[in-house]
Amino acid sequence: MEKFLYPSVRRLSRSSRRYPFHVPSTVLLFSKRFYSMTNNIVPPLKDKSLFIEKCYVNGEWITAKSGETFEVQGRIFTSRIHHPLGTIGTCPEFGAVDTERAIDAAAAAFPRFRTMLGRERARILRRWYQLMMDNADDLATLITWENGKPFADAKGEVNYAANFFEWFSEEAPRLYGDTIPSSVAGNRIITLKEPVGVCSLITPWNFPAAMITRKIGPALAAGCTVVAKSPGETPFTANALVELAHRAGVPKGVVNVVTAARNTVEVGEILTTHPTIRKASFTGSTPVGRLLMKQASPTLKKLSFELGGNAPFIVFDDVEDIDAAVAGAITAKFRSSGQTCVCANRIYVQKGIYEQFAGKFAEKVRSFKVGPGFNKGITHGPVIHSRAVQKVDQHVRDAESKGAKVIIGGTRALEIGENFYHPTVLTGMTKEMLIASEETFGPVAGLFPFETEKEVIELANRAEVGLAAYFYTNNVKRAFRVAEALEVGMVGVNTGIISDVATPFGGIKQSGFGREGSKYGIEEFIVTKSVTLGGITDPRL
Repeated sequence: MEKFLYPSVRRLSRSSRRYPFHVPSTVLLFSKRFYSMTNNIVPPLKDKSLFIEKCYVNGEWITAKSGETFEVQGRIFTSRIHHPLGTIGTCPEFGAVDTERAIDAAAAAFPRFRTMLGRERARILRRWYQLMMDNADDLATLITWENGKPFADAKGEVNYAANFFEWFSEEAPRLYGDTIPSSVAGNRIITLKEPVGVCSLITPWNFPAAMITRKIGPALAAGCTVVAKSPGETPFTANALVELAHRAGVPKGVVNVVTAARNTVEVGEILTTHPTIRKASFTGSTPVGRLLMKQASPTLKKLSFELGGNAPFIVFDDVEDIDAAVAGAITAKFRSSGQTCVCANRIYVQKGIYEQFAGKFAEKVRSFKVGPGFNKGITHGPVIHSRAVQKVDQHVRDAESKGAKVIIGGTRALEIGENFYHPTVLTGMTKEMLIASEETFGPVAGLFPFETEKEVIELANRAEVGLAAYFYTNNVKRAFRVAEALEVGMVGVNTGIISDVATPFGGIKQSGFGREGSKYGIEEFIVTKSVTLGGITDPRL
């Protein structure tokens, strides 16, 4: 029966490219039986028109000039058949010519959009926010389908992503300049805040909705127009968002979204070298960030890069509530199966409470329920692809070979699917192990013992990156001292959650530069113009 059902589901996903949820009744019969066996069929979209297999340029849905497409694979796995449900659909394989067309559209729209009143742009963003909230279930379904994260997590991402539109709708009317006292008699100096121009935005797959809204929100609030490259792994969430932008009244050419898989390098080069682009924003790995920065240097573009992280999580033995520290570490480490840039990668626990903390931490991890994201009660889904699984397993095997002990997990979850890995806890970690110096980006927690504050700060700061850090303490003096000593852009003190639309998000060292979210986020998309007026004073008066 299973051999018969699986091809039926494959035909389902391939036979209906535009609206894959509308299927023939003969196939639906088998799909229902398949659902009863696995509890893992993708729920239907309430609004099927949000599933779009094209790119959005100049207010229209278009294909690539070459006619080429690439397939997008679902991240949903059955509990009995160890394969994904196949291809979700296809998206256009844009190249340089297609991307230049999108840039031209953004450039043509910029002169008019930049002069639109801030209050008008605010109303557009507010409508876009409301449309996201109204379609939250459909957006979450798309996220889980193409990313794999549990549906509850996907719903949380939609809310977080929408909040950036709400936040920056409130910032748009408040781009205040200054009046500056002049040192020259008779002169007056004022400053104006103006949009930087056409912006290119390159976003990752781990937060398909939030990463694009966190960039587009401030860009539009400032009066910029954008060309966004959505990730090849998760393009359909971005497409749904842009369809909602269209309904919200975003003028044509203001927001353009391009897709590519094989041509990603080609498209990325155009987005960082084209002279019309005045600012580039990228979220991704540090090596790719270095390459994009080099490509952007001849045209001296304004840049903001949010790159790799290797966050330390420190628990001092003066903490009174170890359970709270464990909960914070669980949140910081295992959110999205460890696939966030601010995930705790190195967990340092002071020796006085190390064994107690490790026991409680492992107990929490044992309660996780790993599986397909649409299944009831699932807490953790798969990692994104086979390369990610291989890296996760490599880090575990390396730690084991150098003396670490696997307390729980430590193996692939092939009984669930190819890209699943059992949440893992390792004790006895040392600085010689790969996890100490490389970002795992997966569901593996390595617990490192330490003795003194000075020692752990030195260990935490050994990384070449500096995005986020966390620590738990009940000592107020230590809280300030350690927060200031850690070489990162963001610190969580007695909390495992630092992501908030009100928080300036970004790092230092090789984690990049610039800030997203907060009142500082819009500054990345504006330039300050000074205006000096002479001859104000009349000597006859």
